[in-house]
Amino acid sequence: MTDAETLADRVREGELRLHELEEHADHETAVAARRLLIEEETRTSLETVGDYSFAAAVATGTNIENMIGAAQVPMGVAGPVPIDGGAADGEYYLPLATTEGALLASVNRGLSVIRSAGGATARVTKNGMTRAPVFRVDGVAEAAETVAWVEENLESLREAAESTTNHGELLGVEPYVVGDSVYLRFAYDTKDAMGMNMVTIATREVCAVVEAETPASLVAISGNLCSDKKPAAINAVEGRGRSVTADVVIPGELVEERLHTTADAIVEANTRKNLIGSAKAGSLGFNAHAANVVGAAFLATGQDEAQVVEGANAITTMDTREREDGTVDLYASVSLASLEVGTVGGGTKLPTQSEALEVMGLRGGGDPAGANADALAEVIAVGALAGELSLLAALASRHLASAHEELGR
Repeated sequence: MTDAETLADRVREGELRLHELEEHADHETAVAARRLLIEEETRTSLETVGDYSFAAAVATGTNIENMIGAAQVPMGVAGPVPIDGGAADGEYYLPLATTEGALLASVNRGLSVIRSAGGATARVTKNGMTRAPVFRVDGVAEAAETVAWVEENLESLREAAESTTNHGELLGVEPYVVGDSVYLRFAYDTKDAMGMNMVTIATREVCAVVEAETPASLVAISGNLCSDKKPAAINAVEGRGRSVTADVVIPGELVEERLHTTADAIVEANTRKNLIGSAKAGSLGFNAHAANVVGAAFLATGQDEAQVVEGANAITTMDTREREDGTVDLYASVSLASLEVGTVGGGTKLPTQSEALEVMGLRGGGDPAGANADALAEVIAVGALAGELSLLAALASRHLASAHEELGR
């Protein structure tokens, strides 16, 4: 009987629990035992799930619990595309992991057109990972007292927050009062880390100071005004993580030759679909499918996939630009209000995700700190712009369904 079989039997007999196996064997054996147990109890073969290339010790305890193997998602690459960014500068390939057929082809077409137009411009316009604890007070008078103290003692709060990290910086705090609840929305510069763990730990220290110096009592370190992993207007307006915009001007002749439509037709499609249609739907995202590129890039590069929700907070704009000779060019942009990305920590340390970041030259910390994460945000924004261009062109030319048919989807 193998060690894995012995461990599986001990779980089956109630002697051990699934999450305790690493305490009694090496990581690979614990994973194999867990997989064996699930196979036997569910009568399922997990041969493919158990066929992975990285050491289990890399993921267990840091990225996953109760590990039985790995899920494999096909990864492709789009590009290269020239980017003139605040941090991204040069030509970039964009790795994307997805199971949606035609997505890579569509993004690649958009990037190819952008390349032919001379490349895209991108800038991170705002940066701040947020955490918003909620406090209980006796009433509005205590709420006002708490808010006044916080606003007058920001430096003390900054000192407490930054005592927990070698990298993060407290940028500021925005208070909100609702009856006897006080919310303090703290914003941090987390450099090259996405930073959720960093800001949670820092905010815990800040909350202790607030409780000691004001009448407020902490209820929860996250009061949902942050707001993490759920649709929220505050993220669309104020931003969270990185707010980033990418744009490009596509010559009119290139629109007709490569996208098989006109600038006017794409502008109309964008207005009626992405702006009016989204407004009628009450959407927080005024775009065609920015989350498609954000999600695929997140999976490829080891970002927190649940934060694709915030990544969908994007507005796509299209406009015509007339030249002196009467030629009508297309101006296209996408602005992502709350793109939460990092190049260190979390899933970025896993082997395939690390390699994907290496493809872009953005693995690990940047110089200066934060430069790599800024560049990643800019590259993803250009990818989202390419996806918007390609899809809107397909809709304007009525080629969307035929494109899927040709690719056998």
